[in-house]
Amino acid sequence: MGNAAAVVFALALLLAGFSSSITCGMAGGSIFAGISGEPFDISDNHSRIGVLITITGGLLVIFFLKDPFQGIIWSQIFLSIQLPLTVFGLISLTSSEKVMGKFANSLTNKIVLWSIAIIVSILNLLLLAQILHLNQFP
Repeated sequence: MGNAAAVVFALALLLAGFSSSITCGMAGGSIFAGISGEPFDISDNHSRIGVLITITGGLLVIFFLKDPFQGIIWSQIFLSIQLPLTVFGLISLTSSEKVMGKFANSLTNKIVLWSIAIIVSILNLLLLAQILHLNQFP
């Protein structure tokens, strides 16, 4: 694509950012609506408040960043800390016969899933320790 590759890549990053922001807002709205005991419905005030709180929080973080590249690095660090918590929760839920019924994970699947989740979590912790030990961040 030659010189157009940079434009295509920039456009792809921009669209990925929009997609991520929409997903984040919907997740916040779903959680807030769920706390209120309602399904997600963007025309409902509880869902709108959840979306607004989530997007406002993200915007505040963006406005207070001095260096966008450091912001990206720190966001990835926080994601690597948070992700195992989500993965462990999902494995627990999909392994529960109470939740999943006959579609719950088999013993073999549980062993494979827990092994992968633990290995990835250990690697994330080692990487975090290495980064903090090498003082690569302010």
